[in-house]
Amino acid sequence: MADLTPLILRVAVPSPLRRLFDYLVPSEMVANAPQAALQPGCRVTVTFGRREVTGLIIERTDQTEFELAKLKPINALIDSEPLLPPSLFKLFIWAARYYQHPIGDALFSTLPILLRKGELPPSQGQRCWQLSSLGKGLGPDSLKQARKQRAVIDLLRTEGTVSDERIVESFSRAILSQLEQKSLIEPIVRDIPKTPLETLLKQDSLALYPSQQQALDAIDHHSFNCSLLDGITGSGKTEVYLQSIEKALRYERQALVLIPEISLTPQTEKRFRDRFNVPIVMLHSGLSDKQRLQAWMLARAGTAKIILGTRSAIFTPLQAPGLIILDEEHDQSYKQQEGFRYSARDLAVIRAQQENIPIILGSATPSLESLNNCRVGRYQHLVLSTRAGNAVQPDWKIIDLKTERTDSGIAATTLAAIGDTLNNNHQVLVFLNRRGFAPAMLCHQCGWTAECHSCDSRLTVHRARGRLICHHCDYQQRTPQQCPSCQSHQLVAAGEGTERSEAYLQRCFPQTKVLRVDRDSTRKKGTMQEVFDTADSGQPCILIGTQMLAKGHHFENVTLVAVLDADSGLFSPDFRSHERMGQLLTQVAGRSGRGDMPGRVFVQTHQPDHPLLELLITRGYGHFAEQLMPQRQLTQLPPFRHMAVIRAESNRADEAEAFLHLARKIAQSLVPATPQLSYLGPLPAIMEKRAGRFRYLLQVESDQRATLQPLLSAVALELENHKDSRRVRWSILSLIHISEPTRPLYIS
Repeated sequence: MADLTPLILRVAVPSPLRRLFDYLVPSEMVANAPQAALQPGCRVTVTFGRREVTGLIIERTDQTEFELAKLKPINALIDSEPLLPPSLFKLFIWAARYYQHPIGDALFSTLPILLRKGELPPSQGQRCWQLSSLGKGLGPDSLKQARKQRAVIDLLRTEGTVSDERIVESFSRAILSQLEQKSLIEPIVRDIPKTPLETLLKQDSLALYPSQQQALDAIDHHSFNCSLLDGITGSGKTEVYLQSIEKALRYERQALVLIPEISLTPQTEKRFRDRFNVPIVMLHSGLSDKQRLQAWMLARAGTAKIILGTRSAIFTPLQAPGLIILDEEHDQSYKQQEGFRYSARDLAVIRAQQENIPIILGSATPSLESLNNCRVGRYQHLVLSTRAGNAVQPDWKIIDLKTERTDSGIAATTLAAIGDTLNNNHQVLVFLNRRGFAPAMLCHQCGWTAECHSCDSRLTVHRARGRLICHHCDYQQRTPQQCPSCQSHQLVAAGEGTERSEAYLQRCFPQTKVLRVDRDSTRKKGTMQEVFDTADSGQPCILIGTQMLAKGHHFENVTLVAVLDADSGLFSPDFRSHERMGQLLTQVAGRSGRGDMPGRVFVQTHQPDHPLLELLITRGYGHFAEQLMPQRQLTQLPPFRHMAVIRAESNRADEAEAFLHLARKIAQSLVPATPQLSYLGPLPAIMEKRAGRFRYLLQVESDQRATLQPLLSAVALELENHKDSRRVRWSILSLIHISEPTRPLYIS
């Protein structure tokens, strides 16, 4: 007799609701479908409300709290086997719960976009290029004005089929895209031959100096262990990474390497491709949806041996995981701040633990959380205290802005040092963490200032685009010719931004190339590569930009770094501001003197005698961080106390505030305030109005995560079921993953 027990699938769908949904599997589907297609991790199509959506199977069961007759059937099965290995699937579910995010929305945000849309995975193999029919018929005189495009055509005509990896070693992806758009070349996928272990390396590994060798030897590649590789800038952390990866590859495993910014990808990718003779894939937002899915599938199949990516690459499935590396572990870019909010650094550690593999967290300026984990024995602390080769630490010089004449934010002493450096045929890096021409426009006659109508902020002057732009909501308007308040024409661009400093430096040094690197100047694809090419050429130039220049770049010919404004981090209300100031100054200073020539760092400030600034310059980041640690402990701030924020936003301030009063009432009814668990708020956010919505925060603090987490889960369910939850946007920034703590927690 046939088994009449119904098969019910608990399915996650992309929805703001914090629960799973039960669907019935039709008997004919149970009989005909392969069993692997009905397992957790497979996609299905289901009817959700009036829509048909893609869902993800979370659990199989024969129990449901609803009547069977009321359950909707599964419409179709998409996958013949789970997309994700069990360990990674378990991590996804854990992350959704840990970060208090709706499980369906969280799970689908971790998948490539095309898989979210229900598309079938592409064929797996190596991406290669060949001439199309049109390309094969191209005459010898064609593309004379496009020499690089012609060179690609000639290469493919000579060799027939060439791998994507090999082509991008010599030509940019922009060249390939142009030829593909002209229908002269076409991509194909072919099987990837296995790389013999004896030909694993293209280049021999470098000889390690003693502290590098000690660090490498301390990493156990056969079990979970978390190592904080704490190396000063230029100390050779990357070589330790490369040789750790080599070990993983020789054990026939894969390595996942995370970097904080897309701008770091070209240099890092080149270094990896120069060293290893194995398939390497990139995963970042600069790829097309198709390219991203192809790379994801190559990693999943085990074909790609090294996976290099930004934050979201932590969710990439690996067939044979062997090592995780997270470079610049302190960087804020590892925190996802919108939608499914998570910390890639913390998830990387949890993933390594679940996969039972080593993880290396590298930084010249480790976060206080990671340093504290070393103090309590959770991580092993590996220190590289000297620069590699002949490079030495740069000399620092404080420029007191109270006594200096300045123009466009650049002091006279700094300008003279820039001139001397260029005359010696060296390069200069000028750091100013403010893009645009000026941070404000005001009327000299009546005092009017240009403000954003949707945010509590001023509009930034972008002279090159002739626009006033809000850097928070991207509202834009034309630059006015007269004051809208008094009709005066005496409008002043107040303050300094990278555009203004760039224009001033170009006037002062007209024969020198000045390259600006910020979010505005690098919008065009290939711009960062042009910057790297100019810097690598060795010709004298000035690089001026924001923190995009401060992260991990190796500019061998830069011997002077000028920091135009060191004061912004000294008096910010954010309790992490001093830590971030120390990290940023140390990182940008580390771009100087990385080659054979000694470097200098000029720091402009109105507070030359500030004790923290003096400590950072004279004793270094390690002593600086040690000084901050007892302050955090005394004030019971992370990493010594656990915090969460419930945030609400609405078109009306009173609605957002009232919703958080409700949240506090619910929370206190579940767990009353005690010395071990406290509530603060609701209070307006530092920027109360942003993008037309008013934002309020309720903060919850606890000595124990074990107390805080169940409370947040219970409050979230209560709030979701409350009628007022549909009148506001609300979210929980769970535990210490906080992008915007409330006002009273800020210290200076």
